[in-house]
Amino acid sequence: MGTLVSLISALASGEAMAALQRTRTTAILYGLAGIFALSGVGFLVGAAYIWLAARYGALAASLGFGIGFLVIAGLILAIHKLTAGRRARRQARRRKADMTAVGVTAALALLPALAKSKGGLGAVLAPALALVAYAIYRENVKPGPEDPDSDVKP
Repeated sequence: MGTLVSLISALASGEAMAALQRTRTTAILYGLAGIFALSGVGFLVGAAYIWLAARYGALAASLGFGIGFLVIAGLILAIHKLTAGRRARRQARRRKADMTAVGVTAALALLPALAKSKGGLGAVLAPALALVAYAIYRENVKPGPEDPDSDVKP
């Protein structure tokens, strides 16, 4: 209740509009700083090219820069590909844990209403026992390579 009152008072006092204005100004300033930083990097790359072209020739400098940028791009893609599988497994585990938490919360919220109904205890006990049995089964079965939760590589 106190949070709602403070939110309403912040809206009424114009504090929210001031915060929105500050956020917009900050975003604009960071965008401008990013543009100038990229321009600076571009001029540094150009200066390095001019220096190398004067030292080794324009063709050798162009080939060196082209190969260097292609190697950097390849490294970035290889690192992304290596980490993508790990990220996907981590997200799947997190999603599974979140869904379990939602299911448990929903079951706990319905428990008092089911307990008061005529067949309430039986309606609660049968699915609960099934969940416990399934959890025991999953705990005791070794995951195979086709299991998405498995860390075993085929």
